[in-house]
Amino acid sequence: MNEAIRKLEPKAVWNKFADLNAVPRPSKKEEKVIAFMKNFGNSLNLETIEDEVGNVIIRKPATKGMEDRQMVVLQSHLDMVHQKNNDTEFDFDTQGIEMYVEDDWVKAKGTTLGADNGLGVAAIMALLESNDIEHPALEALFTIDEETGMTGAMGLKGGILKGDILLNLDTEEDDEIGVGCAGGVDITATRGYDEVGSPENCFWYTVSVKGLQGGHSGMDIIKGLGNANKMMNRVLQVVGSDIHVSSIHGGGLRNAIPRESNAMIAVPVPTEDQLLAKMKQTAANIKEEYKLLEPELKFSIEKIEDQDATVMKMDDQMDLIRALSAAHNGVFRMSPAMEGLVETSNNIAKVEVANGKVEVLCLTRSSVESSKWDLANGLKAGFNLAGFSVEFSGEYPGWAPNMSSPIVKLLDNLYQELFKEEADVAACHAGLECGILGQNYPDMDMISFGPTIRGAHSPDERASISSTQKFWSFLQEILKRIPKK
Repeated sequence: MNEAIRKLEPKAVWNKFADLNAVPRPSKKEEKVIAFMKNFGNSLNLETIEDEVGNVIIRKPATKGMEDRQMVVLQSHLDMVHQKNNDTEFDFDTQGIEMYVEDDWVKAKGTTLGADNGLGVAAIMALLESNDIEHPALEALFTIDEETGMTGAMGLKGGILKGDILLNLDTEEDDEIGVGCAGGVDITATRGYDEVGSPENCFWYTVSVKGLQGGHSGMDIIKGLGNANKMMNRVLQVVGSDIHVSSIHGGGLRNAIPRESNAMIAVPVPTEDQLLAKMKQTAANIKEEYKLLEPELKFSIEKIEDQDATVMKMDDQMDLIRALSAAHNGVFRMSPAMEGLVETSNNIAKVEVANGKVEVLCLTRSSVESSKWDLANGLKAGFNLAGFSVEFSGEYPGWAPNMSSPIVKLLDNLYQELFKEEADVAACHAGLECGILGQNYPDMDMISFGPTIRGAHSPDERASISSTQKFWSFLQEILKRIPKK
């Protein structure tokens, strides 16, 4: 199946992408891909090092005649988001990604593709292996754990890198030149709840939300897509204290908009028809609200066999429902400085209710630090009022745009020269590693670009073949035009 990928142009990039996607590389479990990358660098007889946290750095001398140019750091992250459809059997810890071609797109069978940021990694590998591409001295920086905390970038010490210019290859629109990004903070709200015995004179039901698009909780948050956790809570809230919640399992990774949620509830027999009618009407209302954005959205409320299961004590149940109802999800504030840019947002990524414990995971993003903490502290206050303990973790800074940067001017002018149109020079609402790296390398000129990728962080992730060709030609031309020291 992946052999079809190897025949695509540019073959140098797609072959390296196929090699990379054969290696399991979940965030925080990058041992195999770190070893793979070190072996790759050593096989080329290039200087290859692994730093204290697991980042891999490979250095390649300039080609003949380019020795007097500024040194370029090419940077991408090794890890990928692991998401799959519920009906897909796949073990991300042991299996390579199964890819196929459909029209102009490379896709994966029921899982994330790993083009974020695997295509950037593959392009850098192709440059390191090349014998016929002009370039200045190169320093390839492959960071780890970008997707779940950016700990690789955070752990990279000052003084290790020698480069003057950093090209981050992690932007997902091929006409976009990234000059800034959002910072973020993980919010974890937890509390216990009292379990009571299986209620009498009740029927048991499963409630499910599925068919949502999901997507990147930064880049896609502006689209107003459905959040399965918020939708599930609306269906449960309408019957409130009249039903009994036994468990809820919704969403997954913080940086992915949740596509599915499942709950098990007990419904009292005397009011069964009335309560089910309310829930179904709420589900119908939500489907109507989202019919243009989420055409595949499905709700199911199905009776199951009697269960010998505990349920939440009613006070605890209502605390949870109210807290989730009050918690902000989606765009919080648009940027007044850049038209069309989301400034601040929150993703209610995961809700778990089981075995006497509730856990709610959020990711709050903002390009403005004060706004980020305003929203984060507001979420904390709401959860605190409902009896939750709240922790902040994984905090990372944004990357402030520098529109007078020499590398910005170079790429902007070169893009117009090559493609006869203006590039979209903009900041993005995703988290890029440039802001973090800039703390230890404040004098390094940075920019971000990449090929077109759709549906990142979801099983609908796909990479454009024609865009990858465009990106590859752009990258090679940039290296030829790097200024002298």
